[in-house]
Amino acid sequence: MTRIVLFPGQGAQRVGMGRAEFDRFPQLEQEASEVLGYSVRTLCLEDPDGLLSDTRYTQPAMYVVNALAYRSELADGSAPDVALGHSLGEYNALEAAGAFSFTEGLRLVAARASAMAKITGGGMTAVMGLDETFVRFLLLRAGFGTLDLANINTPQQFVLAGPVSDLDEFAAITEDAGARMVRKLPVSGPFHSRYMTPAAEEVAPLLRRTSYGRLAFPVIANRTAQPYEQDKIADLLIAQIDHPVRWAESLLPLVELDSVEFHEVGGTTLTSMIRQIRRGRVAG
Repeated sequence: MTRIVLFPGQGAQRVGMGRAEFDRFPQLEQEASEVLGYSVRTLCLEDPDGLLSDTRYTQPAMYVVNALAYRSELADGSAPDVALGHSLGEYNALEAAGAFSFTEGLRLVAARASAMAKITGGGMTAVMGLDETFVRFLLLRAGFGTLDLANINTPQQFVLAGPVSDLDEFAAITEDAGARMVRKLPVSGPFHSRYMTPAAEEVAPLLRRTSYGRLAFPVIANRTAQPYEQDKIADLLIAQIDHPVRWAESLLPLVELDSVEFHEVGGTTLTSMIRQIRRGRVAG
């Protein structure tokens, strides 16, 4: 049995997350709060100032809760054979595999979140019910060269990123074309698109001077949909910021394995995507 662990990213946050994990790992909670300069426990459990939806706070909070939840589950089970993380969750996958320590990873995530939060003026829209070829055709035919495919989550679930006005206009086109669902995402910027290049450039020096430990098991990169090469960790984390998350392509070879067990840390969003990918494979 091949055991594969999945780590969610931004968008999976919720007030109240991590309560059991903070109680179980108080020392790591304290370390995280010292690194961040605020109580991560208060942010996650109470969110008194409404900051949990702010990218600067969301990403570190998700990283901490993911990391503690993984430790809790690891104490009761065994290490995975493969790990994947969706966007921010990729840092958790790498931390789990030993690329960096919990605290080192948190510092990287906090720097990433700060840089990405500076890019405003754009947004993201999810589209379900159309395949990738048809979405790209619609973009080309309608002349929306300003929009990028930011997340390719399943064969019929995509996220577009770019200027908000163009996203709104294109949403009507996709609905007319038969999309099952079109929804604006509650994010502050056009993540995983060309517009995030300044953020990638800002964190590049920090990522390049970080010393990465040897991975204990394969981690699939969002950027390439292939296992990380040890000497390419920094390059792939930099490119991940302003390139699409190739989630469906990353998972497709894994769902085809004869004996495989997927386990999502702390949620069900990514598990739902796996079901959609499997259905798409059967339909194809």
